[in-house]
Amino acid sequence: MTKRVTIKKAWDGSNTDCLHCSLRSSALFSGLTEQDFESVHEPVEQLTLNPGDVLYKIGESGHHLFTIRDGLIKLVQYLPDGTQRIVRLVKSTDVLGLEMMVAHTYEHEAVVLRPTQLCRYPKEAVTRLSQQSPVLHQNLMNRWQKALTEADAWLTKLSTGQAKKRMANLLLLLVDREGATDCYIFSREDIGSILSITIETASRTISEFKRLQLMTEISSNHFDLDIAGLEAIIAG
Repeated sequence: MTKRVTIKKAWDGSNTDCLHCSLRSSALFSGLTEQDFESVHEPVEQLTLNPGDVLYKIGESGHHLFTIRDGLIKLVQYLPDGTQRIVRLVKSTDVLGLEMMVAHTYEHEAVVLRPTQLCRYPKEAVTRLSQQSPVLHQNLMNRWQKALTEADAWLTKLSTGQAKKRMANLLLLLVDREGATDCYIFSREDIGSILSITIETASRTISEFKRLQLMTEISSNHFDLDIAGLEAIIAG
């Protein structure tokens, strides 16, 4: 499902979805003034996607950046034998497609893991505003730095060390909100791809965490976590 809203209405809250959106304080355009939007006429498109939907593919040309309002998307690259490697997870307030500011094609395949709502921005509008506004330019630099920091953390916390520590780090990463103790997980295949472990090891580790009550199932694939217990495993 797609809904079109002008960037100005998205920014000033004339659209009720945007007015009450949790992204307003952290979205790409936060901190800009009404004058910044006077020459911008391209619409923001609000998209709703379902698990398994592909937002864009590797090497696909595009003209948009995306901000996730709610949900979870995996960014995938493929090895020569066709095996997928999940190189990053993006969730609420994250920006996808930043590479389009300096390139013409996307660097990953973006696949929806759970029901996701996002906003799609024309890159030409973002480029134009960033040239006019130091605030947006700094916001973009902050986003680049955040992506680099997360890439470093991905390598150090999720791709090396004992499987139990990798799993604990992943579960804590999947907690959506500050102060929350629950998370949704996905297929064992995807978990294995993220952590560079076999599907069997992923299943065995999850079973052990359940037995130790580090994970308590609330509903299908939805778990309450023992945050302190998981942190103890990471520190051990």
